[in-house]
Amino acid sequence: QVQLVESGGGLAQAGGSLRLSCAASGRTFSRYNLGWYRQAPGKEREFVATFRWWGSTNYVGSVKGRFTISRDNAKNTVDLQMNSLKPEDTAIYYCSAERADTNEHYWGQGTQVTVSS
Repeated sequence: QVQLVESGGGLAQAGGSLRLSCAASGRTFSRYNLGWYRQAPGKEREFVATFRWWGSTNYVGSVKGRFTISRDNAKNTVDLQMNSLKPEDTAIYYCSAERADTNEHYWGQGTQVTVSS
């Protein structure tokens, strides 16, 4: 019973900050890439950031320098620190856990982030 639960979403003003957290449970995730995707109304879900199991990170270009992803393997959590928020960051943010060698991919239910100008 794998479960990913996001928290920390809400309303922020342009230029402000939010910190999203994701708690994963049901198994050990040390071999999983943990990350974040987002989906705005009328648009497809897009990749935001990932923290791969061996320690490398990657970000979509639009958030580089503003967002920072981190993870705690002992707690099976992954966070996304979002600074200098822009209205175009408004979306539902989804937590993701993926193990490529076994084709496992799990999703959280999402948390709403709204940025006002």
